[in-house]
Formats: sequence, structure tokens, C-alpha cells
Amino acid sequence: MSQLRIITTNGSERSIKGAAIDKLASELRGQLLRCDDPGYDVARKVWNGMIDKRPALIARCAGAADVISCVRFAREYDLLVSVRGGGHHYAGKSVCAGGLMIDLSPMKGIRVDPAARSAQAQPGLRLGEFDRETQAFGLATTLGVNTDTGISGLTLGGGYGWLGGKFGLACDNLLSADVVTADGNLVVASATENEDLFWGIRGAGANLGIVTSFEYRLHPVGPVLGGMMVYPLARGREVLRLFDEFSRNCPDEVSTAALLLTTPTGDPAVAIAVCYSGPLDQGEKVLQPLTGFAAPLAKDVAVQPYVQLQTLFDAVWPPGRLYYIKSSVVRSLEEDAIDKYLDCARTMPTPLSAIAFQQLHGAASRVRSDDTAFPHRYDHYNLYVHPATDDPAEAGKIVRWGRECWDAVQPFVDRAVYVNAMEDAGGKSEQPVRDAYGPNFERLAALKKRFDPTNFLTGNQNIKPSA
Repeated sequence: MSQLRIITTNGSERSIKGAAIDKLASELRGQLLRCDDPGYDVARKVWNGMIDKRPALIARCAGAADVISCVRFAREYDLLVSVRGGGHHYAGKSVCAGGLMIDLSPMKGIRVDPAARSAQAQPGLRLGEFDRETQAFGLATTLGVNTDTGISGLTLGGGYGWLGGKFGLACDNLLSADVVTADGNLVVASATENEDLFWGIRGAGANLGIVTSFEYRLHPVGPVLGGMMVYPLARGREVLRLFDEFSRNCPDEVSTAALLLTTPTGDPAVAIAVCYSGPLDQGEKVLQPLTGFAAPLAKDVAVQPYVQLQTLFDAVWPPGRLYYIKSSVVRSLEEDAIDKYLDCARTMPTPLSAIAFQQLHGAASRVRSDDTAFPHRYDHYNLYVHPATDDPAEAGKIVRWGRECWDAVQPFVDRAVYVNAMEDAGGKSEQPVRDAYGPNFERLAALKKRFDPTNFLTGNQNIKPSA
């Protein structure tokens, strides 16, 4: 009888009889893929082309019952597992090497209740798919800035987006979730049921359970005024000053981002991107400090459907490209810091690389830091040092530049990081994870001990159970 070699939670290898694997396959409504099955290589690929891992098994789940079966099977055989939603994470935590990947990406159901202004959504949905359904009713919620991003990982890690200033983060708009716990049971987490778990999943990523359904609060969102203005890098200092000053004083209805990048013509440049989601008759006046500044190389700021604005960065961050990232929180753009960012921009390793600043302010910053597991509740920018390439031979080069640039800007950043923008820390230290959760870390470690005492769920930026 055939056997499968598979990795366990402690990193060792064990054999499982083919009959046991066939039994698991028979219990699933979805597919169970082995490495020689059709579709295996497609299923194991994730957004970041830098990630090339081969699970021993991939369970393409069709519903919560499949997830429960997978968790119980993995617990019975003490298997290494990872959980994939949209597969958009930089570190590729959603795919494990040699273990069982619990793949939620086929689970794409969504039901919008326009009267209640809410949506019930499954974890395999991507932002573009979610937005298309909610916008059919003139509704939306905060969800990222790239339509290929999965709703699951984004929400569980916090969830920045163009609507964050007005409506808070994605996790702030989560009303409830169905969660398969590490012992294979399905529970509801909300403000009135399993409240501690609900607190934790709003920021702790996939550490406390596997979410099989999300209930979101929706908001009326019609056409928005937004887009991007691009200037030569020679004007970088004044453009970044403008960006910082405007962002510090803009109303909640505005969200901004700035980028140091290379134009399609090969010219180094600095760009400001913006979304205004307030009354359109006031939009031009609100954005005038940005749109009226100097003469850009290119300018495309217009009234457009929200789903169109959500595609703004799709072309520059497509799936399959090789990405590396270093990230932290920055409270402001000081003069010396601007100079250092511009120095780094002049040495970018490829034309596909960028340095970006994404704003958090308004409603997202008025939540108490201990109201959810996501702790960074003050006005700031997420700094992304973001090299990329389409050439695998350049992988080492982009990583070196990313680390060098990161080292250079350390005097200007907070000791804090957005968990969804962390690279793989490689298990060398838990400090980066502590930096992601700050004062909430110890409470999360206690919750980990309660909901996952053996640290079964390690395919994440891992929080170890408290002693």
C-alpha cells in the first residue's frame, strides 16, 4: 500500500498510509491534491513569485466542514499546516513546505444585505470580487488598495485602505466571524460571543483560528475623486513635504499615499496618490493643495467608480512578480528622513522597485489601541521598502538593496510594524512580532495559550503561547 511522506509540527518527517489519505479525500467536498495531481502546481503558487514551496498535500476546501476535517486530520497525525486565503502575503506564510496546506481560495461565496448594510463573505474572496458585489448596491467597506489581495489575511491583520480615514480599518468593520479553532470546532466570534477571540482575530492574523466566514459592516460609497500625480524625482523633497503637510491636515474623507518609483519611460519619479470619498461638489476644493501643485509629469485625478480606483496599483504589483519588503511605522516625514529616502530611491535595484508611504488617520486612529489586537492607533504612515523584479536572477540584488535601504532609514522609523507587511522573520527572534503588537502582545500570547496551546497554527507571523 502506498504511503506519503509528510512533515510534522516539530519538523520531522513521518509516513501516512495511502488509505488514510484516501479517507480524508472522501470526506472533503473539495479536492485533495498530491504533488503529482493535475492542478497541484497552480494551487501551490501564491502572489509573491519569490515563494516556491511544495506542500505534501493541498486541501482545496469547499466549506467549513472541509476545514474541520483537515484540522482534525492534521491533529491526529501531528502535521505541519498552513492556511491560504488569497495567498497575497509577502512572506508566503500561506503555503508550507512538506506539510498540509488548507486552501480556502475556492470559498468565494458572498451575500450582501443592503437593508442591514452588511455582507457575509467567505475567506477565498479577493478585494475586487468583494467590492464588485457590494458596489452593486452602492456600498463598500475598507479593504486594501490592490484588487488581487485576499480579504481574509488583510482583515485579520488589520486592513488599511482608501476608506480607512472615514470608516476605520477592515478589522474595525468586522461584525462577526465563523472560526474553526485549533481543536477542530466551529465557533462564532463577535462582540457578544467569544468576545476575547473576536478581540484577537482583529489583528492577530491566523494565530488563533481559521476563519471560514466574515460578516462586515458596509457603508454608502458612491463615485470617488482620486488618482495619482507624478513628478520628477528632482522635485522629491518639496513633493514629500507637500504630501506630509497635506496628510497631517486632511479630513477623514481623504486617504493618501506617496511613492518613490520609476516611470514607464525609465525616469525616477515621486508620486502622490489620493482618494476623496466625501461629497463630490467639495472634492476639488479639498484636494486643491495637491492637484494645484506645480506641473506634474503625469496627472490622472478624476471622479470615478470606487471599484476603478481600487485598481490603481494593480498593474505595478501583479501576481507572480518577485517581491521583497521591509516595513515600519513612520509618524512624519522629517527633513533628514526625506533626504535619506531620496538617496535610497536614486539607487533602486530595478525599475519595478518602489518606496511607498500609506496613510493611517481619521476614524482608524480614533480607536483605542487596546480595543482590537491591531495596536497602531495614531496618525502615521506605513513605510514600505518594496523592491521587485521579474527576473529570478535579480532576487539576491533586490533583497540586498531592501536591507541596505532599511538599515539607512532606521533612525527615522518607529519600533512598530504592520503585521501584513512583515517579511519572513525566519524564526530567529520574536521581536518583530512583538513590534507588530506592542502593548497587546502579552494578551495575545495568553489568548494563544487558550485557543491554540500547542501552537498548532504556525503558518503565520507566529505568536507563541504564553508560559
